[in-house]
Amino acid sequence: MVDGALFQLAGKVLELLGSITLPEVKLAFGVKIEIENLKNTVSTVQAVILDAEKQSSHSHLIKDWLRKLKDVLHDADDLLDSISTEVLRHKVMSGNKMTKEVRIFFSSSNQFAFSLKMGHEIKAIRERLNFIAKDKDDFHFIQSSIEPQIMNRGRETYSFVLEDEIVGRENDKKAIIKCLFNDNVVENISIIPIVGIGGLGKTTLAQLVYNDETVKKYFELKLWICVSDTFDAQQIVKEILKQLTKEKHEESLQLLQNQLREKINGKKYLLVLDDLWNEENNKWLLLRNLLMVGARGSRIIVTTRSESVARIIGAVSWHALRGLPEEKAWSLFVKMAFEQGQLPENEAFISLGKEIMGKCDGYLLP
Repeated sequence: MVDGALFQLAGKVLELLGSITLPEVKLAFGVKIEIENLKNTVSTVQAVILDAEKQSSHSHLIKDWLRKLKDVLHDADDLLDSISTEVLRHKVMSGNKMTKEVRIFFSSSNQFAFSLKMGHEIKAIRERLNFIAKDKDDFHFIQSSIEPQIMNRGRETYSFVLEDEIVGRENDKKAIIKCLFNDNVVENISIIPIVGIGGLGKTTLAQLVYNDETVKKYFELKLWICVSDTFDAQQIVKEILKQLTKEKHEESLQLLQNQLREKINGKKYLLVLDDLWNEENNKWLLLRNLLMVGARGSRIIVTTRSESVARIIGAVSWHALRGLPEEKAWSLFVKMAFEQGQLPENEAFISLGKEIMGKCDGYLLP
């Protein structure tokens, strides 16, 4: 019997994870990446809970799988409740000013300990849940059709970047630009995916490339589209036309595609599709076919967390973004974590910072 309680519990965990990653809450670098990974796993598991409950009536193995999942989600709920309480306490202590940043990091020695403990506990929950998520593949569950709405990935980005603020992506930038300028490609219009986990800097890397002076001179047209939440070819075409014409377009896709092909036909363009999640090949082809009229040398940069997305859009290879080298990671850490970006005189702070750095493995999220 399906009562939806476990599905709702997973939803509550996602809400709690969202509440502690709000802009006013500053988390330790390693903690934020663990939260993002946990969100992705919970979302993946939640998508099959309803079907799992339907099948559990005739399978002891599935009943056992649901029981294990329930135990982990309850533990996650308890842990995140305590973290949310701590966040609320800080808001109250800071005068309940919601616009004031709540720092669960480098505010006091107690907060150091809390942040590290929180990171370890979230990681432990994530590792337990990963084992359960892996086992689900054995049962061939059907995903719920409401999964994309539940994941609530909505965000918006833009092309501007302060290059002086970016640390450690020089080699990645050179590699992408080399791909942009590579003439030894079969297709007139090639796709260059940048793949990496959330918060690693895929968008920042795309921004660096997009704003490079040699890139500006090489392409006749440059377009930046944040896809994020829902992949809708018609909406993407509307946004491209809006950027090209400075006018809003509300026509049918039939009329829109005529206008789009007219605007980009024979022109060498660079299009960035930032934060792409779509894994439906037919949806991608609907958009791709409209973009193929550009001049030879046109390029499409796609940022995504998923290698599956990279394959669906037709890429045979991609730029896999990794964590920063130790020296660069420490430089960024100092710049972001310490006052005025300078090493503090207190050796205990430096030692603690290096301890956190060791746990981050080069993955620093702002």
